[in-house]
Amino acid sequence: MTPAVALAAAPRQLLIGGRWEDAAAGGTFESRNPATGDLLATLAEGRAEDIDRAVAAARAAFEGGPWPRFSPSDRQRVLLRLADLLERDAEIFATLDTLDMGAPIRRTRGGVAMLVDLLRYYAGMARSIQGETATPSDPAMFACTVREPVGVCGAIIPWNGPLWATVLKLGPVLATGCTLVLKPAEDASLAPLAFGRLVEEAGVPPGVFNIVTGLGRVAGAALAAHAGVDKLAFTGSDATGRTIVAASAGNLKRLSLELGGKSPHIVFADADIEKAAATAAIAAFGNTGQVCSAGTRLFVARATEADFAQAVAAAGAKLKIGNGLDETTDLGPLVSARQLERVCGHMDDARAAGATPLSGGARLGGGDYDAGFFFPPTVLAGATDTMRAVREEIFGPVVAILPFDDEAEVIARANDTPYGLGAGLWTRDIGRAHRLGRALQAGSVWVNCYNAIDPAVPSGGIKTSGFGREYGPNHLEEHLQVKSLWIATD
Repeated sequence: MTPAVALAAAPRQLLIGGRWEDAAAGGTFESRNPATGDLLATLAEGRAEDIDRAVAAARAAFEGGPWPRFSPSDRQRVLLRLADLLERDAEIFATLDTLDMGAPIRRTRGGVAMLVDLLRYYAGMARSIQGETATPSDPAMFACTVREPVGVCGAIIPWNGPLWATVLKLGPVLATGCTLVLKPAEDASLAPLAFGRLVEEAGVPPGVFNIVTGLGRVAGAALAAHAGVDKLAFTGSDATGRTIVAASAGNLKRLSLELGGKSPHIVFADADIEKAAATAAIAAFGNTGQVCSAGTRLFVARATEADFAQAVAAAGAKLKIGNGLDETTDLGPLVSARQLERVCGHMDDARAAGATPLSGGARLGGGDYDAGFFFPPTVLAGATDTMRAVREEIFGPVVAILPFDDEAEVIARANDTPYGLGAGLWTRDIGRAHRLGRALQAGSVWVNCYNAIDPAVPSGGIKTSGFGREYGPNHLEEHLQVKSLWIATD
């Protein structure tokens, strides 16, 4: 798939009420390839008035269009058709994601395949929405509950997985009968826009899915505060999550937030060290570290610390860094110059605080690297729990080695963070696996693996990593409300 063919599949306008339109104010912004700096597209810059139009279209579709008359089997049929279309155009979408945010083409291909499966899972769930009967004390009364779609939903998604986040937000909306206004990240909007065309082709009525591209501080803020939005989903930083919580207070809209992480990854001395080291490298460096649940605090039993740190550094050094369109690339660039500057700043702070990079530690330059935002896998030795690089989410390929002596100590240190998204541990002791699985404060705990995910298993955070769940039946419940129905039988 050539970049030109893939780019031709992505519109440049807003999708509002089934029409592709320019922004009301006529503004535009640029989308650039983070591997080369080349201009990919000039996109419509939506603002508050465009969000108003999109929310109005979503409301009209929810209340008065053909969408309310779609049965569960109709919605299932649409979702299955959408999955088939995505499977048909898999190479286009893999290429768009690679162009947009730099991820290697082998990774984005695998991601598309998983999203096809995810859509088929939601298709099955569309026919599983059920109420319950109750038995009132009064025998002359009948009571039951029904689950109804919550209404107009908004979604603000990040740049580290643009297609993934689009499908993850839209799937339960279509399954439950809600409608959606999507605000993609300005750094990666092409795949979401192209997906809008697939949604139309799948037979989703106009206004059910609307896309407003633009800046987060303008279009995103307008969507978060909009009184016509009944439920808002956001994936991004905890700092932005706090502003969204405040903005949502105007109409007390329902929220689900998947925010940042600083996940502990714990390796005991009895673990399969070779397998643990290889997995730890991918857990920290995969997607160039731009993963909310990345295992960036690597707690290692003191007896194996030095050897394990070298093994992770060696595994990272074997990863080929380059343009994601190269079939042999393992790690692409960071998404933007802004993100590269952030990662470099953390490295300066870590060195000043006494940490030493065993590998990496500085921006890659020279040759093809000069045009893009490349940073190598970095393993920090000599780190402490109080360093900024250990406390704060970096969102780059950086992992800190933190030795520990016993189980109680590592539990306390692992939990000493405002975040609670994911946690991993490696041990052959089944009792220890159960103890730590319960004790670690995280929405997901992985034992002898990392970042395992499946459409049927809920995922989400606790503490400042957010609330609400995605994947699984819990995800549909986020988009449903319960109504009690009473009928007097006399």
